Amino acid sequence: MATTVDKIKDIEAEMAKTQKNKATSYHLGQLKAKLAKLKRELLTPSGGGGGGGAGFDVARTGVASIGFIGFPSVGKSTLMSRLTGQHSEAAAYEFTTLTSVPGQVVYNGAPLQIIDLPGIIEGAKDGRGRGRQVIAVAKTCHLIFIVLDVNKPLTDKRVIEAELEGFGIRINKEPPNITFRKKDKGGLNITSTVPLTHIDHGEIKAVMSEYRINSADITIRCDATVDDLIDVLEAKSRSYIPVVYCLNKIDSISIEELDLLYRIPNAVPISSEHGWNIDELMEAMWDKLNLVRVYTKPKGKQPDYSQPVVLRSTRCTVEDFVSQISFMWRAPFWPSPAEPHVQNPN
Repeated sequence: MATTVDKIKDIEAEMAKTQKNKATSYHLGQLKAKLAKLKRELLTPSGGGGGGGAGFDVARTGVASIGFIGFPSVGKSTLMSRLTGQHSEAAAYEFTTLTSVPGQVVYNGAPLQIIDLPGIIEGAKDGRGRGRQVIAVAKTCHLIFIVLDVNKPLTDKRVIEAELEGFGIRINKEPPNITFRKKDKGGLNITSTVPLTHIDHGEIKAVMSEYRINSADITIRCDATVDDLIDVLEAKSRSYIPVVYCLNKIDSISIEELDLLYRIPNAVPISSEHGWNIDELMEAMWDKLNLVRVYTKPKGKQPDYSQPVVLRSTRCTVEDFVSQISFMWRAPFWPSPAEPHVQNPN
């Protein structure tokens, strides 16, 4: 009996040899939908093995968490120590870090959790090297640092992106502006507010048929692809996470090569060993997290600018503010001035 992995390979092979045109669009839409369902089945097996696993998931502290993802020996542990002062075993050989190592940094008044994850290898999303457990933890983070060796940044970047995408992580993307509402009868009513250049009604119907949705109102407000539609249908297994590419070991390249690295979007060249460009990395981190600082004013006193209440931009109602104040009074995680941290001098 064919395994889920075998079925995935068969569908991918069939898609590769099928030429895309109007006659095959319906069939390709069905294949992509089947592929997405099989990948979901692979990532969340019936035995419950899709979680972080012992030694991988960690208790969360702070207002946001940042996970380090990368191949072995790219300098994740050194960067962790540089940012937090938290010791994470570092050495010149591969797979030094075998479990998740949490640390904490305070930046712009916000306590942030840093998680150094074990190195992954190609095929991690399929379970190689306990990759699923590692990526499962990264999937719960608010921001991911993809740490790359500058001597082969683009090659490793493509591989790691494919691993994360295969696990349902969408990198530096917003959820597609597509809505659908199931109904009891009436068939599929498809409305688009922009011209669709990547998908046609045949593909939409094929995907919906594979998910056994025969009657629904579908509204598309972006130039969507088949993958975008599937992501909306698979919303529970999708995570849209901002990513910063940490291009490490710039001390080993020339100035001319460094200039080329700055052309890579969402990337910050650094040297974790020498501490070069760490300030720029922290600024990029802050921008991606998109946090909101609220300063309180005690009755009859001046506003308190020393310890802001930090909220996520997606959760900054009055109720969230009150909950965060209560949590700050209860939680002992706020570091003392003696603890190592990085603080924006401005």
